[in-house]
Amino acid sequence: MENKIAIIGLGYVGLPLAIAFSRVYQTFGFDVNQKRINDLKNGIDSNGQFKDINTHKNLNFSYEESSIKDCNIYIITVPTPVDIYKKPDISYLLKASEMVGKMLKKDDIVIYESTTYPTCTNKECAPILQQASQLQLNKDFFIGYSPERINPGDPIYKLENITKITSGSTKEAAVKIDKLYKSIINNTYLAPSIEIAEAAKAIENAQRDLNIAFVNELCIIFDHLGINTHEVLKAAETKWNFLPFNPGLVGGHCISVDPYYLVHIANVYDYHPRVISSGRFINDLMPSFIAQKFIKLLAKHKINPLGARIGLFGASFKENCKDIRNAKVFEVESELKDFGCQVEMYDSLICKQEVEKEYKIVVKRLDEIDGIFDAFLLAIPHNEFLNFNYLKYLKNNGFIFDIKGVLDTNHFNKKILYRL
Repeated sequence: MENKIAIIGLGYVGLPLAIAFSRVYQTFGFDVNQKRINDLKNGIDSNGQFKDINTHKNLNFSYEESSIKDCNIYIITVPTPVDIYKKPDISYLLKASEMVGKMLKKDDIVIYESTTYPTCTNKECAPILQQASQLQLNKDFFIGYSPERINPGDPIYKLENITKITSGSTKEAAVKIDKLYKSIINNTYLAPSIEIAEAAKAIENAQRDLNIAFVNELCIIFDHLGINTHEVLKAAETKWNFLPFNPGLVGGHCISVDPYYLVHIANVYDYHPRVISSGRFINDLMPSFIAQKFIKLLAKHKINPLGARIGLFGASFKENCKDIRNAKVFEVESELKDFGCQVEMYDSLICKQEVEKEYKIVVKRLDEIDGIFDAFLLAIPHNEFLNFNYLKYLKNNGFIFDIKGVLDTNHFNKKILYRL
């Protein structure tokens, strides 16, 4: 039987997957967001990943469940965030499982790509599929897990040229799922089990989170000592096996979320992880540390925080990307306002309407900037900010706080350019 593939969820993960599969199979992209579907039908990708959506003839978009009922491969790529208590929120995953379960037929396969904790696919999702379908797992239908590795804004590591982990609920299903992905991706790695594939995804981002947390904590220590962190790192990098990481804000849909999924499942099994939790604590602390350091710099330059006009550059979670999910810069903005600063945010990449809806903040494009500022805070260094004429808009006693240390120090007086 020829594969007919349904992609459930058309965000940063689902859309690239749908487009890739449509080059080989009849593919149906489903999302409950009607505006997202209408935009995609009109060739518009608001995430800015693709510009040629209308050229894919085997790809159909819909928000109607009936449009995917005849498919035999279902791939679920819905969000898996954390709630306000930093607990995993798998509600989207379970709702998608229930919807797909009602459509399952003999020999269908359901593949999960959403990041989650080990055991979730088999223990949380599979029972819902069975209950909704009244079919038996590994007899009537099969499941698999292939964790997403999409890196928004990355021009090098894209879906087609990464190594994709695959897995299945039986050996036969695993081989079939691996073969399916090999039809669109250069390299795959067939994991021995679904749980191993889930765990591999979780630790990828937890490891990076810990590495950044280590450097962020060093940054806090060196700030107390009056030592330049970037110069310390520059010196340390002369050792052949030193791993280079930079301090800064840690947000986004993966690194700032996935470790909490590991902490959750560890707690379920009566183990309380200390290293992973400590890393999260440090990185969650950074917005407050940055805001308070900025206020100290205002005082150093004899600028009253009350009413100080601050230009805050960058509103996404990382440079040259328009994704605002879990962007920690908004926490910095909020704390600076609590100190009485008049903060104006600039970012030409992000969707202004999305920010206004989510954070009630008006973000301007860089070409809309005018007037004189007391200070600038370069939080997310998009390319558009690298050659900006800061001095043209800066008061005589003003300064620039370059969080990631990307600005050329030769262009600025050391007394006005600061780094973490």
